[in-house]
Amino acid sequence: MLIHSRDSVPDMWWDHWDVDSQFLDLAWLTPNCGQCEGYECELKNNNNQSTELPCLQMRKRDSHINSIATGASLGSFLLVLLTAAAYRVYNSARKEKDNQLKIEVFLKNYRALKPSRYSYADIKRITDQFKDKLGQGAYGTVYKGKLSSECFVAVKVLNNTKGDGEEFVNEVGTMGHIHHVNVVRLVGFCADGFRRALVYDFLPNGSLQDFISTADNNNAFLGWDKLQDIALGIAKGIEYLHQGCDQRILHFDIKPHNVLLDNNFTPKISDFGLAKLCSKDQSIVSMTTARGTMGYIAPEVFSRNFGNVSYKSDVYSYGMLLLEMVGGRKNIRSTTEDITEVYYPEWIYNLLEEGEDIRIHIGEEGDAKIAKRLAIVGLWCIQWHPIDRPSMHGVVQMLEEGENLNMPPNPFASQGSTGTNTTTPARKLNPHLEVICELE
Repeated sequence: MLIHSRDSVPDMWWDHWDVDSQFLDLAWLTPNCGQCEGYECELKNNNNQSTELPCLQMRKRDSHINSIATGASLGSFLLVLLTAAAYRVYNSARKEKDNQLKIEVFLKNYRALKPSRYSYADIKRITDQFKDKLGQGAYGTVYKGKLSSECFVAVKVLNNTKGDGEEFVNEVGTMGHIHHVNVVRLVGFCADGFRRALVYDFLPNGSLQDFISTADNNNAFLGWDKLQDIALGIAKGIEYLHQGCDQRILHFDIKPHNVLLDNNFTPKISDFGLAKLCSKDQSIVSMTTARGTMGYIAPEVFSRNFGNVSYKSDVYSYGMLLLEMVGGRKNIRSTTEDITEVYYPEWIYNLLEEGEDIRIHIGEEGDAKIAKRLAIVGLWCIQWHPIDRPSMHGVVQMLEEGENLNMPPNPFASQGSTGTNTTTPARKLNPHLEVICELE
């Protein structure tokens, strides 16, 4: 029998049978647990006459309660631990899912930026059997196409009889690595046997040529603020081609017809069929033949007597484009007998040098400042010798910051200029410049 403590141990009865007296002697004894102070005691054996009590280690009354509390605490801790672990697993899975989504978006955008290859059957499907013709040039015909209900494209089907595919290789090889807001995006291409085509973003407002082809067509006039924005955008696009790519890209055909306008009239340079690639530290480019469009070709492209061909050749073409934007007229007209250049740049120079207003359509006083700024920058760009022209980075700075631009040297003084003549802007220019052929 187990006795829990001295104070709480009940009295124990003792029985003794006296044979002689035939009496049952009953006595009650109290166990002595004094020696087990602080311990538990119990009977040593079943001998009821023995009061010897061994001492045992104390056991608390609420041990089972403590066990329950300990178990509850441990269970709560494990529950919290499991909840935290589950949250971490969930959070990690969610982050991984978000990362995968980001990767998928990146790959989708990358696929959108990287040109896709189409079959000729795809090209016919995209253009609805070449239904909507947008225009035609020397190297091919452009059709409107549709990749989806919201994605329209312009498809340029190249002529099979033109060249040996050099334009196609130049276009795909160059534009496939160009991503700039002021350069048209090459969506894809087709090289299906002898059939070749280029697929671009469709730009609804057409080319810049449609808005500056005549000086008197006020219905197509965009306003001087918009023209200034367009001029700056073109300059930034050319600057990117010269400095922003892994290799320097020389366009060699900068003109209004090759500047396309999106729905916000943001300019985008297009048509890289004549482009050449070179390293950024290469200051001279070898060419076997002159390339470009008459009226926009730099003098050194015709004859190395004016200097070496370089990125400054694009600067010259841009200057002629800028002056055409100011004057609203084409720089050349072609006849069967010769090529006559409207000597509009010299006429503009003489007006500015004499301090006269440019005789063009001006709406407000601020418009005159914009027109004058564009004209002066254009005249800096068409200096005859490449070394005298600014870089496209310098052009961008002049357009953005130039309020009081200095007049450039007269680029026409050594070309037999007839002097100041502000009454007529036309004269003959000898087109028979010697072309110096150089090996690649």
